[in-house]
Amino acid sequence: MDPEQWTAVDRYIADRLALSDAALEAALGANAAAGLPAIDVSPSQGKLLHLMAVMKGARRILEIGTLGGYSTIWLARALPPGGRLVTLEVEGKHAEVARGNVERAGLSAVVEIRVGAALELLAQLEEQGAERFDLIFIDADKPSMPAYLGWALKLANPGCLIVADNVVREGAVLDQASADPAVQGVRAMFEMLGAEPRLSATAVQTVGSKGYDGFAMALVVG
Repeated sequence: MDPEQWTAVDRYIADRLALSDAALEAALGANAAAGLPAIDVSPSQGKLLHLMAVMKGARRILEIGTLGGYSTIWLARALPPGGRLVTLEVEGKHAEVARGNVERAGLSAVVEIRVGAALELLAQLEEQGAERFDLIFIDADKPSMPAYLGWALKLANPGCLIVADNVVREGAVLDQASADPAVQGVRAMFEMLGAEPRLSATAVQTVGSKGYDGFAMALVVG
């Protein structure tokens, strides 16, 4: 495996397909300046999420894990007129950076950033009778992945696409004896995906500037 080559290929793809612009670059710059961890999706992954949302015709999007709002911008740009994105972030500092990035991208009118523990915020959405979602992107703490998936099912419209990031973890997902709570969380999520009759699911491995990882994708079919 050659991570340097993966990164070079990612850069080639992003350059040839023009997968960045001033707002996206400014978001990454603001995240770095604020000391946020450099764990945003890559430009090609961001565009993949964007295309998924466009193909799905998603009018309501839920993002669990905002960080600095880089993936938020990609997803929000896919919304049709009248669409809405709700994103959940536990860290107040991250949320403030994200608000600035979203505002700079001209998306404040369609993005709502809620701050707090995601499991509490998800329960609040249900209690408030929030309109159900057409696409849900799970990119938060991995030990809670099974709980996030359970809430995604509760908050999903029929036909909703659920996407979970960082599910391969450089192959560590294979280690059933792992002491890493993140690995065990992802493994438990896979067990749920395989056992849940309301979901039709798959996963893809990825390599690139973010290393060796992958996405899981599930369609709500029942």
